[in-house]
Formats: sequence, structure tokens, C-alpha cells
Amino acid sequence: MYVVGGGPGGLSAAAALRARGVRAVVLEKSDGVGASWRTHYDRLRLHTTRRLSALPGLAIPRSFGRWVSRDNVLRYLEKYAEFHQLEIVTGVEVSRLERAADGTGWLLHATGGRELTGSAVVIATGYNHTPHLPDWPGRDTYAGELLHASDYRDPRPYEGKDVLVVGVGNTGAEIAVDLVDGGAARVRLAVRTPPHIVRRSTAGWPAQRTGILCRRLPVPLVDRLAGPLAKVSVPDLSAQGLPRPGTGLYSRVNEGAIPVQDVGLIDAVRKGRVEPVAAVQSFEDGKVVLADGTLIGPDVVIAATGYRRALEPLIGDLGVLDEKGTPLVRGARTSKSAPDLYFTGFTNPISGMLREMARDAEKIAKAVAGR
Repeated sequence: MYVVGGGPGGLSAAAALRARGVRAVVLEKSDGVGASWRTHYDRLRLHTTRRLSALPGLAIPRSFGRWVSRDNVLRYLEKYAEFHQLEIVTGVEVSRLERAADGTGWLLHATGGRELTGSAVVIATGYNHTPHLPDWPGRDTYAGELLHASDYRDPRPYEGKDVLVVGVGNTGAEIAVDLVDGGAARVRLAVRTPPHIVRRSTAGWPAQRTGILCRRLPVPLVDRLAGPLAKVSVPDLSAQGLPRPGTGLYSRVNEGAIPVQDVGLIDAVRKGRVEPVAAVQSFEDGKVVLADGTLIGPDVVIAATGYRRALEPLIGDLGVLDEKGTPLVRGARTSKSAPDLYFTGFTNPISGMLREMARDAEKIAKAVAGR
């Protein structure tokens, strides 16, 4: 069988399958494993703990610390593939899947006109696959530099500049802090919907463990519990332009908005080093128009506006995606219209993405081996 994607989800699935005696060939379009991790900004560290982020069959070295850096994540993934002796073919991109002619298994159309057949397929091309840059009206008239957060590496090119970061998810929040720490003259953070902010760790207790405990609880209950806790642990930043959110924490998670883990944003906003402003509405005469009508002229706009799964060309005609292009099933479950087609890594749960991919891998391997 084939695993499409050589990131954490694909590697863990292949390792779990191999452990159950199932041959799984990983097809990776880039020239190495963990491709998306190689393009993340330098400052990035896992927001989940080392112990709760390991993939099946190999612990993350203790020397990497509790919050593993981007470079050490890459080292771990490379070691993981070597340790499990995974069969990985790089430089091969799968463009389309269809049912095999005999009705069993899958035909994979890949780079160079290849046609590969497999009894089952795991799709693990990643949550952060294709950068999404909004088509803001007048965007092409902007006189400054406009880039997606996927192209941001470190703050050195922006020293002394006026920068607007658009989007207050974990990526936008962390880039904003990185910029002020790195010497940007002014950093504003465009906020459409105020986020829930949580401490990454409180008295040694990581937020991830709370997320794991809350995962199976009713949404209204978690919302009620999270409100008072936030008031105790996170100061009110309304006066600085970042009010508390109007909807519950877990309700927002179910809408796809993961809480922002604080890695310096609270302090930066409180001290006025990062200035929250209204959402970007459009561009006009080379400047940025905000939703409240304010016109500003930053030197640089960095759009931390998320990613698309971009699965439609691959499997869009199989009836396995929802209206947002996200797989309808995950782990051991498969759609009736596409048996033996599995998915992993397309959700971003509060319990930790790597942890859930590791759990999905075991479930997929068990299901495949059982068949």
C-alpha cells in the first residue's frame, strides 16, 4: 500500500503499518521528510510537550528539551524514518487517485506519468499544505512588501521597519513577538476576532494536558470552566485593543480556532510593543484600509492567514471531503464511497496534532492489518 506525504502523519502511519507486517511505501513530493517543517520560521517550537509529541515506536530525545525546536523536530523525523527503516520515495508527487479498474484498490497518478496501484492508501499531505493569501480588494496596488507567513524566517530583514501582521492565530502572534524582539520599529497585529489566549504552561502543567482532559467533555461545560480560568490566568487587554472573546473556548475550537498559546504576546501587548488593530478590509492608494476605516501605511504586511488542505485535485471527485475541503473521516474510519482510503493529520485538536497523528497511525495500521 502507499502513504502519500512524508511528514509526521505519513511517517507514523508507515511505521505503524510496518510494525504489523504491512508493506507501506511513502511517496513524498519534496527531496526529504518533514518538508513543511523546513519552511517554518526559525523561532518556532512545538507548543506541545516532548513526551506527548512522540510518534509510535521512538521517543523524542530528552536532550531536545520540553518544547522542541523546529530544527530538532526535523532531526527527529529524519531519525524516525531511519530507525524504522521506512521505504520512502522522494521527488514523487501524486496528482490524482481513482479506483483501480477491477474495483479493488487504488490507482495513483504520479510524477512523470507514473501509474501506481495499491490495495490501500493513506493520505497524509498535511494540514498546512498550501498558503492562503486573501484576495483583498486593491491588493496589487500596495506599495510595500506583502508576504505570507510561510515565507517569513526571522526578523532581521524587518529591523527598523513598520510591520503589520495580519491574523492572530499562534503563527501571527509568535511572528509579531519575534519582530519586536528583533528590532522592528513598529508592529501592529490585525485582529478580526479576538482569540482565546492560554498560558503554554502553568506551574509546570502544560495547556496540552488540559486539552487532553477536556477533549471528551461536553462543549458547554468546557466553555463554562474555561471562562473563569482565563480571567485568573490572562489579564484583560481590552484597553490595549485586544478584548476577551465573546464565545466559549471549546466552541471556537469546534469552529477551527485553536487557542493562542502565549509565548510573549500578552506582555508585548500590555507594554504597547505589539499594537492590536482592526482587521484588514482592503488596500487603497498603496496603503492598508482597516475594517474600522483607519488608513495605515506599513512598510511590510505579513499575512498569517492560514493554509488550505488543497485535496480537491487529488480526491475531489470521490465524495470524501466536506464543503471546506477537509476529509470527512480520519484514522481507522473510511467513507463508504472510498473504502481502504485513510486520512491523518487534517485536524488541529487542542490535545496536540502530533499526539493525535500517532494515535491515528495505530488505528489505521490495525484496520489495514485486520483486512
